[in-house]
Amino acid sequence: MFGVLGFVGVLGLVTALVHLYLWKRLVRDTTARGRWRRVGTVAAVVLALLTPVTMIGTRQGFYWLAWPGYLWLALMFYLLVVLVVLEPPMLVARLVLSRRSRRRAGGQAGPADAQTPQPVSVPAGTEPVAVPAGAEPVAVPAGAGDAATSGSAGASSTGEAAGAATTADTPPPPRTPSAEPGFDPDRRRLLARGAAIFAGLTATGIVGYGVRTALGPPRLDRVQIPLAKLPRSMDGLRIATVSDIHIGPLAGREHTERVVAAINRLDADLVAVVGDLVDGTVAELGEAAAPLRGIRSRYGSFFVTGNHEYYSGAEEWVAEVDRLGLRVLQNERQEILVRGGALDLAGVNDPAGDGIGQGPDFEAALGGRDPSRPVVLLAHQPINVHEAARHGVDLQLSGHTHGGQIVPFNLLVSLQQPAVSGYATIDGTQLYVTNGAGFWGPPVRVGAPPQVTLVELRAV
Repeated sequence: MFGVLGFVGVLGLVTALVHLYLWKRLVRDTTARGRWRRVGTVAAVVLALLTPVTMIGTRQGFYWLAWPGYLWLALMFYLLVVLVVLEPPMLVARLVLSRRSRRRAGGQAGPADAQTPQPVSVPAGTEPVAVPAGAEPVAVPAGAGDAATSGSAGASSTGEAAGAATTADTPPPPRTPSAEPGFDPDRRRLLARGAAIFAGLTATGIVGYGVRTALGPPRLDRVQIPLAKLPRSMDGLRIATVSDIHIGPLAGREHTERVVAAINRLDADLVAVVGDLVDGTVAELGEAAAPLRGIRSRYGSFFVTGNHEYYSGAEEWVAEVDRLGLRVLQNERQEILVRGGALDLAGVNDPAGDGIGQGPDFEAALGGRDPSRPVVLLAHQPINVHEAARHGVDLQLSGHTHGGQIVPFNLLVSLQQPAVSGYATIDGTQLYVTNGAGFWGPPVRVGAPPQVTLVELRAV
């Protein structure tokens, strides 16, 4: 309970901060005070609430929230990325505009400054008299003109004193932003609007491309991996590897049929489905998962749990997947005896099962086996490779990362997993990570297309 509340709290805080930044750049900086700014502010608040509402609501069965909520999540992400990338050039542009405005303001003030009266020196005993601009100053003997001005002096002295006192006591009027040197609100607003339009068009284009990629057929890739212990008679054994199908609110039966058709086109010897098959219960998604019964392979199809199975009723799904014809490897292994050779195919549960006593058990899956045989391990998360290496695993097949799903999110994934996509060698154990055939959250894939991989084992 506290874990869920903590997740919701962090999600709410991050969402609020991101939308505050987007509001500043897309609304406040681009509009003057008035109706349009109020409309933009209301829209920003609604969209900020949409993200956590979607995350929570879809888990409660409000699936109609998925399309608008998750699409906005993707668009929000790329608006944030593009605007942050634009910050340095925008700063330079603002500085250039400010400098030009100051120069223009200085040039306009020059002629007025030239007309300012300048002080002159006068002989001792004379009094300077202020004269109009452009006239020659003259010296007047001390006391001269006193009689002529005595009447007016008396009349004006009181007013001059009062005026001086008023001037001294009254502070100068505050300077408005438009009066500051170098401040040109129209130019700055125009610059901000240009950046907002560019960010909006770029983010929309990226998301549109990502939706088309995510909802399209998975890419079929082939990779050859040598195994030192593989018998010559088993050279070329082919394993169709797929993960993260994520049958759910946005990916139903048609999505499952598309993935199954891709697997069958590979005509594989073995099929390995390495976790995160579903995002919902058997009651909700059993019909959408039914096409899995059509998977074809020569020597068997196998499944291991991913973290999302434990969010969706793992025990029910294990029984359902088994009913559909896939052998579920729960911390166990299966001997593959073909072509006069032998290979151990092992599988471990996902670490998400630790909380209910169904986590990975490498000793149960790998202990007591014939060490002369090659062993291929199915483990949903690549991070399991460290434990796999300690148990002498030759090759681990994994998913979980989605290849990052949307660039540049792959950079964050690499901080938590030893490999994000493709082939790697970790602690002496070979690892292959597939991108997965589905998506989680936004129906968007950028830089990591959906994938089904044919892994061909080669004897060396």
